[in-house]
Amino acid sequence: MPVFKLPLSGDVVQSINPFTSFMTGGQFGLININLGQSSEPKVEEEVLSDVASYGKQLGRIGDALIVLLEHFHPRRPLTAPEDAAIEALKEMLDEVAKVKEKHKRPALHPAPTQPS
Repeated sequence: MPVFKLPLSGDVVQSINPFTSFMTGGQFGLININLGQSSEPKVEEEVLSDVASYGKQLGRIGDALIVLLEHFHPRRPLTAPEDAAIEALKEMLDEVAKVKEKHKRPALHPAPTQPS
């Protein structure tokens, strides 16, 4: 009896490494993710695989910014756009902290802004 196979149901054996696949322009699955050009893709690959994901890197930067903001004492009053930028950052960091806590992860919250 002949073997009947539907389209896309044949035997396919292909080893795909997602890092080398999309970092070298290959396609990974049905969705392509372009992380942009890297001047050193091998360094980026090693950092992601051996040090920390982008999310963990951003999380640690955010936590450090919360500490720095707590101890920030400007030499001159901030302009309205500067103050708005700091407030927007604090709001974003607070929202990130809420998401972390929702997933039972430790989180730092920025201190509320003192009215001036």
